[in-house]
Amino acid sequence: MSETRQETDYQRVQRSPEFQDLRRRFRRFVFPMTALFLVWYFVYVLLANYAHDFMSQRVSGNITVGLLFGLGQFVSTFAITMIYARWANNRQDAVAAQLRDEIELGTVGGAAAARGPEGSRA
Repeated sequence: MSETRQETDYQRVQRSPEFQDLRRRFRRFVFPMTALFLVWYFVYVLLANYAHDFMSQRVSGNITVGLLFGLGQFVSTFAITMIYARWANNRQDAVAAQLRDEIELGTVGGAAAARGPEGSRA
């Protein structure tokens, strides 16, 4: 006996072009930003471990290059957060809201046709 598995609403949404575009756009922003931050972090760690003379150079008073780089880690974290929030507000949230509305109406990914005339979920 062969079972015919019907596609769930979640699977329909996941394979929809709208969702794929939203996910692609998210990845195009997040992956490079993550890579950039990781490189910056590992440069800091490597310099702290292997370039003691450079990191201990005084810039002013008790302020050293290492301290400035360490504080730069915090600053860059907040900067990335602000950049992402602005990007998401301007580019991603409106598209996500539209997709959410289509999901709730059952019109994304051919869901309306798959539900049948009663509108019940498969």
